[in-house]
This record gives sequence, C-alpha cells and structure tokens, in this order.
Amino acid sequence: MTEPIRVGVIGASPERGWATMSHLPALTALPDYEITAVATTRTGSARRAAERCGAAHAFTDPARLSGHPDVDLVVVAVKTPDHADLVLPALDAGKHVYCEWPLARTTKEAEVMAEAAARAGVHHAVGLQARHAPAVRHARALLTGGAIGRVTGVNVYAARAKGVGGTITSDAVYTLDRRNGAGTLEVAGGHTLDLLEFLAGPVTRLSADLCVRQPRLTVSDTAESVGVTSPDHVMVQGLLSTGVPVSVHIHDGKSGDARTRLEFSGTRGSLAVVSEGPAAGHGIQVSDVHLYEAAAGGAWTPLDTPPEHRAPVDVPATAVRNVAELYTALAADIRTGTRTVPDFETGLRLHGLLDTVRTADETVSGQVRGL
Repeated sequence: MTEPIRVGVIGASPERGWATMSHLPALTALPDYEITAVATTRTGSARRAAERCGAAHAFTDPARLSGHPDVDLVVVAVKTPDHADLVLPALDAGKHVYCEWPLARTTKEAEVMAEAAARAGVHHAVGLQARHAPAVRHARALLTGGAIGRVTGVNVYAARAKGVGGTITSDAVYTLDRRNGAGTLEVAGGHTLDLLEFLAGPVTRLSADLCVRQPRLTVSDTAESVGVTSPDHVMVQGLLSTGVPVSVHIHDGKSGDARTRLEFSGTRGSLAVVSEGPAAGHGIQVSDVHLYEAAAGGAWTPLDTPPEHRAPVDVPATAVRNVAELYTALAADIRTGTRTVPDFETGLRLHGLLDTVRTADETVSGQVRGL
C-alpha cells in the first residue's frame, strides 16, 4: 500500500475558518493524506485542532511545522497578507505547498513565491478549486467538444451576499482595505475570472470599471463603522483569445438570490454554469455547481454530470467537495510527477490579469490592449 502524504496545516483553528470548514474535512476523508501537524497562533487552539484531526504535532510557530520531518505537504490557509511569509519558509524547507487564493497581496509577492517554488522543484498548488468541481469539468468537455456549436458570446454575473444590510463580521474587516489584496476583485473576481478562462480561454483585451458603492460598513459584532477602499463592484468587458466577446459583472451586497452564473451562447445552443445551494452567495468556488442547457430557441433544462467527471470522494457536495477534488488531483501529481493542478504560475498569471483590470479602470479610455 502506498504511504499517505503527510500534511501540516497552518491556520487550522478548531473554532472557525476556511481550514476547518474545508481543508481538514477534505484531507480527513482522503486516503491519500494523513494530517500529521497543525499550527495556530495559540497553544490551546493548536492542541484542540490536533486532537480533532488526529495530528501528532501541534505548533504555534509555523516555521517549526514547515521544517518538521513528519511533514511532506504544507497547507497555508490563513489571511492573504500572511501568505508569502508562511509559504517561502516551507519552500525553503523543500516541502510541497498548497496555498489558498489569493496567492499573495500583490503580483510582486506572487512573483517571488512562484520563483521560489520553481527553484525548490516541489509541487505547489493554489486554491482555485472551482476548476475541480465535477460540473465544471463536464462543462469544459462540452464546450471543447462543440456541444453548443461555435461559442459566440459569454456573459458572467457573480454576486455575493457579503456586506448585505451594510454590515460585516469582524473577521472579514481586513478584506475592505485594498492594500490587503483580499477584496471583491481579488476573491470573487479571481475565482470567477479564473473559471471563465479555464472554460473558454484567456482574456486578451478588456475594458474595466471598479467602484465602491458602500463606502462604510458596520461591524456586526462591535457596532464599529469602518471605511471601505476595496472595490465592491467589478465590471469587465473584453474579448477572449478566440475573438469571443465577454461581459462580466461581479459585486457584493446582494440581498437576495446571490449566486454566480457563467452563460455561454453558441451557434447550436447555450450552456450555463451556476452556483447553487446554501453557499451560492459566497462564490462559485464554495458552492454546489450545476449545469443548464438550452437548445437554440428553447428553454433552460438541468444537465446531469456523468460519473466520469467525479472523483471517488465521499464528502458533502459543498465547499469540501471542490477542495477534496483538488487534493485528489494534487496527490496524483505528487505521486506520478505530473502537474495538472492550478499552481503558483497559474496564480501569478491571474494576479497579472487582476492588475490589468485595475490599470484599465485607471486609464482615461478604460481600455488596455495586447495582453
């Protein structure tokens, strides 16, 4: 029997957080992995996290986790501003690394991380897990196989409930400061634009507008009023490398039916990729993803995803499943030497695309050509 890949998780708070919601249950469910170490900022929480997932080691110093001989893969699941400081020591220690998206606060930081990963010669993954949703893999096969004919246009609408009612929780306040690189453009925009390019090809020309429509929010658990500098509306229009026109609107503060929908129009019909379920308003990367098809001139009907697009992962079809699907692919990469998962180079290119959106917003014409 192949030995499991030993994992150390940085940011494994047992009370709340993305690691507890997705990474820990995904890793626990997969026979390819064994959680051997966890790290949090407090001794008590680190010990509780270790007990909960059966890890032998609990740390408050993430560098000790990264350097431990019982760790093969380091998972960084903390707030974006801390990513680079945690990823680089893990790479220096020769460990494989899975870092959450956004990869870094800035493209410059992402470039440093990508270069370090290349030098280390290890496997590295960035948390763009929407690509690994079974329905997304099915959609890609349909589009590349010509199921709707030649694609003639793409419309994307992604709305989150974040900030609805003018309030926000204290743990999310840092995302309102654009300097932290974790706002609507980077998180919702990054995941959505990555999925668009994964399904339809790269954006090569665009115009953009960014704006803040809720300049102040109230922290729900303290009643403090905080200013917002990170855009909460992102509008992009452009062309794909195939010449297909695309229109994108991403925003927060949606009070009802918040979800993501990517709609592809073709010469023989249309295909829609839609986030559904209780997490639909948190982004397509954490949602159940479903497909709908429409023949030319016909109504939308649900489209089932065949079994061949699903990995044998026994986890709920929510935030955990997409992460587990990515981990399954990463394990295969580590064991066989393939490189199929979105990695730091993928993340770096996506950071560059977001920079182009910002530049387009700041130019007089709002347009940047020749990406």
